[in-house]
Order: sequence, then C-alpha cells, then structure tokens
Amino acid sequence: MRTEKKRKLAERRHFRVRQKVQGTAERPRMSACFTGKHIYVQFVDDLAGRTLASASTRRKTPSSGEPMGANVAGAKRLGQLAAEVARSQGIDRVVFDRGSAAYHGKVKALADAAREAGLKF
Repeated sequence: MRTEKKRKLAERRHFRVRQKVQGTAERPRMSACFTGKHIYVQFVDDLAGRTLASASTRRKTPSSGEPMGANVAGAKRLGQLAAEVARSQGIDRVVFDRGSAAYHGKVKALADAAREAGLKF
C-alpha cells in the first residue's frame, strides 16, 4: 500500500514537470533517471520522438577507470560525460527534465556538472 502511494505521487510529480518541459531539435530535453544502482541521461527531441544522445553510469570504461555509482560523485562525473556526449552530437542548449526527483543532491550535482562542462540550460 505504501509503495503504491509513493509511486503514484512520483508519477504525479513527473507529469507536472513534463507539462512544462518539451524538447526540440534545437534545444532537446535532457532527461535524467535515477535508480538505486545507476543514473541515466538522455537527450530527447520530443517533436520528432527520438533520442539524440545518451549517457549512463553503466558505461563500460569511465574516464577515470573506476566504476560510477548512483551517488553525488557519480552524478558529477556523469554530468561531465553527458555534456561531452551532447557536444559531440552538436547539442549545446538543453531543457532539463529532472523527472519526479527534487532538485537536490544527485540531481543538482548532475545539472551543475553539465553546466560547467558547457551545456546551457
């Protein structure tokens, strides 16, 4: 019962965010998904309905050699990696979709690292 209520509340929060955030080819949506073990980032063109680029902590060979986890340190490294992947695809401006997560901790670390690496949002 309790987990079902939490899931429904999370869905409502995500729906509220998605009503305001839409990605285009010029300014795709940077969608972040946080699980217990990994963090996933996708750059999505909602008008065409396709993913332009993606990055995650499941990447086989991180730049520093050690595996990335679903924590603040992993979010910072993933933010930098996601920005590099986006810039290689010609993406420099995005809109940030935090999903149902609060803009705090891992979410803030991911966004700040992506901004420092050159993405504008």
